Amino acid sequence: MSVSKLSPKVVMFVAAATLSGGLSSTNLLARDANWPQFRGVGARGITTNTSVPDQWSVSENVAWMAEIPGRGWSCPIVWGDRVFVTTAVTGSPTEPSKKGLYLGGERPTAPRPEHEWKVLCLDLASGKVRWEHVVHRGEPGGPIHTKNSYASETPVTDGERVYAYFGNVGIFCLDFEGKEVWSKPIEPHRMANSWGTAASPTLYGDRIYVVNDNAEKSYLMALDKLTGKEVWRVDRDEGSNWSTPCVWENDQRREIVTAGSGKVRGYDLDGKLLWWFKGMSSITIASPYADGGLVYISSGYILDKSRPMYAIRPGGSGDISLLPGQTNNASIGWFKPTSAPYNPTTLVYDGRLYVLSDLGMLSAYNAKTGEVLYEKQRLPEGKHFTASPWACGGRIFCLNEDGVTFVVGAGDKFDFQHTNKLAEDDMCLATPALAGDRLLIRSNHRLYCIGSKSKVAP
Repeated sequence: MSVSKLSPKVVMFVAAATLSGGLSSTNLLARDANWPQFRGVGARGITTNTSVPDQWSVSENVAWMAEIPGRGWSCPIVWGDRVFVTTAVTGSPTEPSKKGLYLGGERPTAPRPEHEWKVLCLDLASGKVRWEHVVHRGEPGGPIHTKNSYASETPVTDGERVYAYFGNVGIFCLDFEGKEVWSKPIEPHRMANSWGTAASPTLYGDRIYVVNDNAEKSYLMALDKLTGKEVWRVDRDEGSNWSTPCVWENDQRREIVTAGSGKVRGYDLDGKLLWWFKGMSSITIASPYADGGLVYISSGYILDKSRPMYAIRPGGSGDISLLPGQTNNASIGWFKPTSAPYNPTTLVYDGRLYVLSDLGMLSAYNAKTGEVLYEKQRLPEGKHFTASPWACGGRIFCLNEDGVTFVVGAGDKFDFQHTNKLAEDDMCLATPALAGDRLLIRSNHRLYCIGSKSKVAP
């Protein structure tokens, strides 16, 4: 049964429950039909649907391919029979992205020609564009790293509207027919190293939460989703970060968890600071998420000696930082000082926490205790990973920048199975989306829908 056939009241319940990660087993079908935000339900990157193919290529198990104009590293999202993607389009030549980890991508004085920021809605069954809407035209508010885009923030939906956030431009609310409901400009701020923005919004209940950590005036903001009116804003003593916040619904309270290089913080839903701790690396990209009563947080800048991962227990108050030599305390369940990846977010699946490094090594830990199951097993010929891994059908999937997906069996031992390759000209930085029996992979040129058992001509 598709969520699009559910009553409005049920749809709104499913939206609230999925965004908090609080669905019961009776709602798994409705949950797995949608992928409403970055990394899907609860930002966890998993689905219980076992019908998604584990093998594909450009000619096998591809339901459709759609060319996406412009440049954007935002992830696709799905609700019912609609797929939403964002992009930034310019008619002027731009420097192409280069794969891999490297220095020298800063372009603080590069030309910034006029762009059109767009939201596109595609049909999930066919890939045809239902509508596209230009939400803004103008010159970008700041430079970006050559590997970044002006549309790197993933939109979010509640099943009635889609909310698209473009850093240093604005937030735009559209209904499902592409009509703009409201918009809110965002004042541009300088980002460290001229890298540009990337942190996505989070939707919970009737509010949208946005973290804007920059090099000038960082803040956490809550907006009314119906009107776009700012409900509250709190300043943050933070430099530039690229981590999406999460709303943690635990057995004690609901709170907003934000990862930052200065401090990791927990706020209540009105912006009051509840707890914090220090001890991250100097650049924070990966996003926090909740599973099994814990919140998982990581920060792994590759040039730092400290690349920590944490499992946080609920109920913290004040400073919960670890003391020198500690690996846990009343609020921190476990801590790994040098295990975190740089770009990808970690993944918890069936009680195990999987860590995909940017250079193509996979590790697994007991998610509750942090016990090592295996560490730094190299994916054959795998390198340059930016997208976060995902899981379904008892397998872990790791997509590299070349468009190659490495499939590993879930379990206590490393079990590499096979690879799936896309076109030679594909470059993949966006984390895919899963909806029902479909997998959506975005590359620099196109959007692939994996899910048909039929073969098509290459």
